[in-house]
Amino acid sequence: QIDFVVPSALAEKLRAGELDAALVSITEALFHEGYDILDGVAVASDGPVKSVFLAHRQRLEEIQTVYCDTASLTSVNLLRVLLAERGINPVFEPLPDYAQASELENVLLIGNPGIDFLRAPHEHKIWDLGAAWKELSDLPFVYAVWALRRGCHDEVLRNKLLRAKENGINHLSEIIATHSDYDADFRQAYLGGHIRYDLGEREKAGLNKFIELLKTHSHQVVYEPKMIG
Repeated sequence: QIDFVVPSALAEKLRAGELDAALVSITEALFHEGYDILDGVAVASDGPVKSVFLAHRQRLEEIQTVYCDTASLTSVNLLRVLLAERGINPVFEPLPDYAQASELENVLLIGNPGIDFLRAPHEHKIWDLGAAWKELSDLPFVYAVWALRRGCHDEVLRNKLLRAKENGINHLSEIIATHSDYDADFRQAYLGGHIRYDLGEREKAGLNKFIELLKTHSHQVVYEPKMIG
């Protein structure tokens, strides 16, 4: 059985034992014990990601409050780390409504709402978090992984997920061509360039750096990931 639901719901189902595996934000796997991470597959970027950014009117050094799209706790924690490394520790508040984003001084946006914001008129400066992470670490950033409930998966399931990734990569041009959101040039640049799908050695190095900084700047317990092929 395959469930297609929003990432936060996937995480809840995985924690509740309703799923054996789920594609979840990396912090879901790092903040909760008992998950294995499928080696070789990720949603990552190696530089600008274009869909995870801080839109700000104030200078970074002057920011005291950031309103955050809470759909991705990974993005919130990445922003927390990036700002803390600059000595900036603002208050993070939930974004009340996407429609209010353009009215707020500083707002963290992700995904399609973020892309829509970028493509509409706005007066904010844009701080792409993928680019900021690359500048800080010179490494890729991993946003999401396949998390497997420890003791509840086998080689058959893992191989199915690996084949699904391979099939997606092999048909990426077709997927981009038939996707309905935005124009073809943007889809090609975004899905075929800014977003990366491997969990290789450089991605793992970036993940380890993120874990190191999370342990420094987050109050939550961070669990070391266990990769399994």
